[in-house]
Amino acid sequence: MPRPENKRREIIIWIGTLVILGLLPLIINTYITMLITEILIMGIFALSFNLLFGYGGLLSFGHAAFFGVGGYVTAFLLINAFPSVPAALIMGSLAAMLAALVVGYFSVRLDEIYFAILTLGFGMMFYALVHQWRSVTGGSDGLTGIVLPPLGIAPFSVEISSPRAFYYIAAFFFLITAFILLKIVRSSFGLILLSIRENKERTTFTGINIRAYRLSAFVIAGLFAGLAGGLFALFDRMASPSMMHWTASAEPVLMTILGGAHVFLGPVAGAVLFFFIEHFITKFTDVWMIFLGAILIPLVIFFPEGVLGTLLAGKRRGRKIKNGEGPDDTHS
Repeated sequence: MPRPENKRREIIIWIGTLVILGLLPLIINTYITMLITEILIMGIFALSFNLLFGYGGLLSFGHAAFFGVGGYVTAFLLINAFPSVPAALIMGSLAAMLAALVVGYFSVRLDEIYFAILTLGFGMMFYALVHQWRSVTGGSDGLTGIVLPPLGIAPFSVEISSPRAFYYIAAFFFLITAFILLKIVRSSFGLILLSIRENKERTTFTGINIRAYRLSAFVIAGLFAGLAGGLFALFDRMASPSMMHWTASAEPVLMTILGGAHVFLGPVAGAVLFFFIEHFITKFTDVWMIFLGAILIPLVIFFPEGVLGTLLAGKRRGRKIKNGEGPDDTHS
C-alpha cells in the first residue's frame, strides 16, 4: 500500500499523465501518433502478462492466445455490422476471459517449466484452430475489412477511424487498465500473489487456496489481454493468426524483462524501448532482428532488474545511503 506522504505525489503523476496523453497527439505527427498508439495497446498486453509473471511467478508462453481471442471476437462482431465498438471490445475481452478460465483450470496446478510448456501447448492449439477454421476465422488470411462505426449516438457521434481519434480510444483503455491492475496488485489479493511467488509452500501452510488465487490472476490477465487484442485488431483493421502465434507470446515476456518485472510500469517502459528501438532500426535495414538482439542483450545484462527496475533500485539505494542506512537494507 502507498504511504500517506506518497498519495499526493501519485495524484500529481496521474494528472500529469492525463495531461501529457491528452496533448501529445496535438504536437506530434501522424506516424508517431500511430507508433504511440501501438505502444499503448501492447502496454496493456504486457501489463496483463506481468500480473502472472511479475506478481504471480507464472511464466506463460501462451498468453497470445487470449490476445488473439479478443482480437478475433471483436473483429468478427464489427465485420458483421455490430453497431458499437466499446461493446465489441467488451465482448472480445469477456470471450478471452472465458478462454483463460478454461486454460487456467488445467494450467495453474503446475509450476515453473511445466506450467510454461502447458500454456505453450494451449496457445499452439488456439493458433491451429484459427488457422484451420476458415469458414469463421478466414484461415491464414484472417478477418479483414473492419469498419469502425461512429462512437456515440447521432447527432453527437464521433468518428474514430482517424489515427488521432483512435489514439484517444487506446489511451483511455490503457489508463483504465493501468488503474484497475494497480488497485489489484496493491490489494490483499496482490499481496497474496506475491507471497505465492516468493514461497508457495509457506503460503499453503497458512490455509490459502493457491490454485484459486492463481486461477483468478490467470482469468484477470486473460481479460485484459483480450482487451489489448481487440484494440490491436481495430488498430490493424484485421485479426490474423499471427496474433496467436507463440512468437506473439514472447513479446510481452521480452517487454516485461526489458522494463522490469517487479515494477508495476516496468512492462510499459519495456514496450516503449522495444518499439522505439525496432522502428528506429527498421529505417536502416531489413535484418532489424539481428541489430535488435545486439542492443537488447547488453541492456538485459547491464540492467538485470529491467531498465526501469534497475534505475528505481539504484535510486532507492542512493536514498538509503544518504539517510545513513547500510546497502544491505535496500532490498524491497
